[in-house]
Amino acid sequence: MERRELGRSGGQVGVVGLGAWQLGADWGEVDEGQALSVLDAAVDAGVTFIDTADVYGDGRSERLVGRFLKGRQGITVATKMGRRITPQDPAIYTLHNFRAWTDRSRANLGVDTLDLVQLHCPPTPVYSADEVFDGLDTLVEEGRVAAYGVSVETRAEALTAIARPGVASVQIILNALRLGPLAEVLPAARAAGVGIIARVPLASGLLSGRYDANTTFADNDHRSYNRNGEAFDVGETFSGVDFGIGLEAVRRLAPLVPPGVTMAQFALRWIIDQPGVSVVIPGARTPAQARANAEAADLAPLNADQLETVHVVYDELIAPQIADRW
Repeated sequence: MERRELGRSGGQVGVVGLGAWQLGADWGEVDEGQALSVLDAAVDAGVTFIDTADVYGDGRSERLVGRFLKGRQGITVATKMGRRITPQDPAIYTLHNFRAWTDRSRANLGVDTLDLVQLHCPPTPVYSADEVFDGLDTLVEEGRVAAYGVSVETRAEALTAIARPGVASVQIILNALRLGPLAEVLPAARAAGVGIIARVPLASGLLSGRYDANTTFADNDHRSYNRNGEAFDVGETFSGVDFGIGLEAVRRLAPLVPPGVTMAQFALRWIIDQPGVSVVIPGARTPAQARANAEAADLAPLNADQLETVHVVYDELIAPQIADRW
């Protein structure tokens, strides 16, 4: 698999990684055996980057990844911190809490040093607080983490973070229904040497091409309970796109998909082709999904007509709804 620099972290990762939210919670039931099989399949297919968080299943995802790591080498694991305390308050982002949070994640993952720890979509004022980033620098000095980054909700938050000299990476929603980061965020990250981790790449499954107007989701799946942002930022569910409008966008994108390629693989390849992206992190609930996602790295780059049509569909259907929000 093609490998790219992960920003200022100093390391390289395969361009398709694995998002591990679904191994912890909020996507229906995934038992431990299934979760470990997904991790095995992903890494066997060339994945070298796994993204998790301390809040996914209240540590379940981290612990499962930690069990998996005992038998593997050469895997970069990124985790996230800060979302286990609610309601969110900028005052909780202190060095004292950073130490406690990273100590818990280190124990869950079974490592002395975290490869990459990310602030997990904190309140906007956190990005402008010097003491927050001084604290993160201290974590690196103490050997608790090798590098740090941020996971953001908005383009403005991403640009503020990119300007911080110690930020190795920015994780942001980027997919064929969420084009906002292309104009400013990705160029700014490239210029600064900051890695871009593209999350929600399939718009919570919309871009898999498997859903229709009759599709339903389990009660413990965020695609049921967070449609209007009841639990967290609505942009994390279907990228903030109305489900019906998203289905129409996918219908219009489907003719672009080459024979023998799935809609999901096409959507992942589109992200890989965006200059400045370090790694895209689709989730997977089955080994077959993990393998298919990894295969997107082997596809030929999209042509100019395919790339242009994605923009046209976005401009006509999606931008009027979300362009100014994220």
